[in-house]
Formats: sequence, C-alpha cells, structure tokens
Amino acid sequence: MLDGRRALVTGAGSGIGAAVVDRLVADGAQVHAVDIDGDALKALVDRLGAERVTPWVVDLSDLDAHADLPVDVDILVNNAGIQHVSPVHEFPVETFERIHRIMLLSPFRLVRACLPHMYAGGWGRVVNVSSVHGLRASEFKSAYVSAKHGLEGLSKVVALEAGDKGVTSNCINPAYVRTPLVEKQVADQARTHGIGEDEVLEKVMLTPVAIKRLIEPSEVADLVAFLCGPSSESITGSSFTMDGGWTAH
Repeated sequence: MLDGRRALVTGAGSGIGAAVVDRLVADGAQVHAVDIDGDALKALVDRLGAERVTPWVVDLSDLDAHADLPVDVDILVNNAGIQHVSPVHEFPVETFERIHRIMLLSPFRLVRACLPHMYAGGWGRVVNVSSVHGLRASEFKSAYVSAKHGLEGLSKVVALEAGDKGVTSNCINPAYVRTPLVEKQVADQARTHGIGEDEVLEKVMLTPVAIKRLIEPSEVADLVAFLCGPSSESITGSSFTMDGGWTAH
C-alpha cells in the first residue's frame, strides 16, 4: 500500500511511535525513525531491519538539530511528546518552554521543511498525533494542553494550504494510551493527588471516559495507516477522536 513511500516518525523509540513505525514498514514504507533514545532505536532497527528503518538520535527540544533530519519524505508523523504535571503557578518555565519546543515548534519546523518535497511530488500525508487534550483541558497540564491545542490549529492551517497540492493534514486524538509516557503520568498523578498509583487510573485518568480501558499503541498506528492509505484522499483538516467517549460530554 505504501511501497516506494518514505516516512519520518518522531518519538519512534517506544509506545505509539514504535507501533507506527511497525505498521508503516509492514505497509511497505521506508521509515526515518527519530528519537532521543538511541538504544530504543537500535532495538527497532534490529527488529525491522536496517533496509527498512533509518535511526536518527535527536533531541527535538534542540531546534537547531532539526537541520540534520531528512526532509525528502512523503509521510510525516509528528508524535514525540513529554509530560509534566504541576499547577500553573508552580509550573517550571523552562519545562513549559521545552514541552512547547518538542510538541509544537518541532512539528512546525518539520512540516515546514517537508512540505516542498510533498508539493513537488503532488502527494503527502501529515499526521499529527495530538490528544484528547488537544480538544479538552485537564488540571495541572498547562504546557501539554496548550501545545496540543496549538498543534490542532497548525494541522488545520496546513490542511487549508496544502489541499490543492495532494497533501493532507490531520490529527489523531487518543485518550490515555498504554505507553511509557502514560506510565510516568500515573506516578505523577499519584503524587499530585496524594493517592496510590493503583487508584489513579480508576479515580482520575479514566473518570471522563465511557470505555474504561487504556488504548493500545497498535490501535493508534492503525488509524495512522488509514490516514496514509488510499481511502483518505478527501480527509484533511480533521481531528479523529479515539477517546472512549471523553469528548461526548
């Protein structure tokens, strides 16, 4: 389905990113996998093969490092993210800025750099792994929520500008996915709320959802694959919720 296509996936070392790399490779794409964790990327290459996956060890909070990344790609999946949980009045400024560099400024720089190649080829897919927090707010997550809201706006602007050039731009908005990031959030939420980690999912994180389960990374990867596939030609500027009913409230 994606034979001959080249993709760049950020946050590719684990969780959603690794699942997306698995799926894109299975569909025939060659993938540039970007992550700060070199060991995780090595494991990815060992599993999928160096002929299919090219690793790039990059700290996306260092905006100058983007200059080394390839831009001649047909598919861009902006997935990298971090989290910090703190009240606004105590939120570390540098942490707030770092989250925005990774989760908003980095996607902007990457899509800006990759669009000319997509335009020249008359085909491209920009898939932004946003979050239910791109559509809803939660306490103590000011940096994450504001970055994801910004990513939603960026995605829609790209959709409007690129629609007549064969390029689509969409967001995917999952609730909590079974990833290392969420595992860290469980510990952070337990500390913030003063409860045990075993109570966090039931009493805090899954309270707003109708379907009381964590989403598997492969489910998100399936949706990425759909948005890169042949049935997605007219799908752009959209936000695809897979949030267990969170936004139905």
